[in-house]
Amino acid sequence: MLKAQPGLVVFDLDGTLVDGYAGISEALGFATRRMGLLPPTPGQVRGMVGEGLERLLEKAVGAERADEGVRLFRERYAEVAVDMTELMPDVRDVLAALESAGWRMILTSNKPARFSRLILEAKGIAGYFQSVEGPDADAPPKPDPAMLLRALRRLDIPASEAVVVGDMHIDAKFARAAGCRVALVPGGSSSREELERAGADVVLEDLRALPRWLRQSRG
Repeated sequence: MLKAQPGLVVFDLDGTLVDGYAGISEALGFATRRMGLLPPTPGQVRGMVGEGLERLLEKAVGAERADEGVRLFRERYAEVAVDMTELMPDVRDVLAALESAGWRMILTSNKPARFSRLILEAKGIAGYFQSVEGPDADAPPKPDPAMLLRALRRLDIPASEAVVVGDMHIDAKFARAAGCRVALVPGGSSSREELERAGADVVLEDLRALPRWLRQSRG
């Protein structure tokens, strides 16, 4: 009997594949200063991200002014996203190893998809991903599973064959809501202790451990 092929790895972006906090902090600072407010510190920004751009600006400038804040953020972020975003260690090697082992890969992020594509292309890793998903009119931000379920339908892959890889508790909630397994890696705004409480299948030491865990978890 032929052994089943590996399934789908669903990557988060910020804190998982890239360190983009500098660019997010810069764009958020631009928006808040233009609106006459004191910008949050980089440390504060790390604790504010993860729930989508609209929610980030609600936290920073208030719900009534969030739309204006989103517009200003996007204006500045488009200018700095590439230069102020860096790949996390070993990302290229990990993606190459997964591709070689037959895994299909997509990206699901609460970052607008156009910004995610811009960053992936600029960093030379866009070709690994069959789909890049983000919040839109039909799919709310994580932890709502709509963007993931939509991608699974498009690729004709059952949720049981997909593994979400992220760096926050919200990624675990997102995966479970879609019926997927989940692996978390430290590197974003959550501590390892917080990740251990998130209910993931595994909390890895770092991204380098992912290919081996995926291989072992399939038996």
